[in-house]
Amino acid sequence: MSDWRQVVRLSDLARGPVGVTLAPDAEIRAQIARRLGLESLPELTGRLTVRPWLDGAEITGRFKARVEQICGVTLDPFESEIEGEIAVQAVPAGSPHAPADSAGEIELDLEAPDPPDVLEGEEIDLAAYLVEHLALEIDPFPRKPDVEFDYEPEVREESPFAVLKTLKDDDAR
Repeated sequence: MSDWRQVVRLSDLARGPVGVTLAPDAEIRAQIARRLGLESLPELTGRLTVRPWLDGAEITGRFKARVEQICGVTLDPFESEIEGEIAVQAVPAGSPHAPADSAGEIELDLEAPDPPDVLEGEEIDLAAYLVEHLALEIDPFPRKPDVEFDYEPEVREESPFAVLKTLKDDDAR
């Protein structure tokens, strides 16, 4: 886990929305890169707004990053730009709006909005949300632009009789 935290307390939202710009320094970006399996993370910035939502908060905003990964085809390092959006609701533990823990079957509705996150305390760690959303946008199978994987296995047409002949030859040895 990273030492980087950017915390907003639910009580801070009593005065209205809170805007936060996140821009970790090189050391923190290096920690994030290691944690996410990247070669490096030369750039990461986010602009988030936290506003009251029910008895919790709604976190919205955008982020931009430049990540360096290893191409899965050429094994060369390369950089790519990533941009993403964050839209999350969070409620305190014990909230009537928190999702119920269900031990039985779960019905999934792909069109329904995600349930709110449940906070462990009164603090919302915006840095953790930024890193989580960055991780979701990173290509798990990175490939340099314009690189094609063009493997074609050797094709040998063998008749069934040729296969039987090799088996017979193996038995003769």
